[in-house]
Amino acid sequence: MDETTDATRRTRLANERTYLAWWRTGLTSIAVAIGLGRIVPGVTHATEWPYEAVGAGFGALGIAFIVIGFVRVRNVERAVERGEFPRLDERLELALIAAGVVLGLATIVLVAYGP
Repeated sequence: MDETTDATRRTRLANERTYLAWWRTGLTSIAVAIGLGRIVPGVTHATEWPYEAVGAGFGALGIAFIVIGFVRVRNVERAVERGEFPRLDERLELALIAAGVVLGLATIVLVAYGP
């Protein structure tokens, strides 16, 4: 096997592992959504809407991770076929960072000032 073929093979396998990481992150975010939006209010008998709102945000973020992962794996695969490498769009990076920061801060507020 020549060096170029081996590098392409390794890149494709790494792309697949990264795709699975996007899925794991998405599923984890959805699990947090269930815990925060349904389980916590039921156990603590707290006002439900703030927990449901933040939980829904985590659910939406989880779905976004899964969709972005799918789009990303396809873009990387096409780029590898052309011998290129696509960067993740900076606006998308910033949107994910902003969503994570907002949801993280909201969670801290719920934990610190909840029942």
